[in-house]
Amino acid sequence: QVQLVESGGGLVQPGGSLRLSCVASGSRFIYTMGWYRQAPGKQRDMVAIITRGGNTNYADSVKGRFTISRDNAKNTVDLQMNSLKPEDTAVYYCKANSDYWGQGTQVTVSS
Repeated sequence: QVQLVESGGGLVQPGGSLRLSCVASGSRFIYTMGWYRQAPGKQRDMVAIITRGGNTNYADSVKGRFTISRDNAKNTVDLQMNSLKPEDTAVYYCKANSDYWGQGTQVTVSS
């Protein structure tokens, strides 16, 4: 089993920045970690993922604005979000491997 705890969400004005963090604990070896988001009435979509070796993949909508990073020794994954837009408003979820999800953290971009 893997437990994931996210932090760092909140309210920010358009153009602002936020940093999300996720800490993983448990007995399973973690290969891929990532961030997903779900806006009201929409499906949950991938934002960014990172492999244990550091390979990354981003949704087109966040390329150039968001950066994902991880610390394998600490089992953490962060998402630095810059130049935030109102359409980035969603609940952001941390994911580990293909099975494990965090509880989600709300990000609201509004003036």
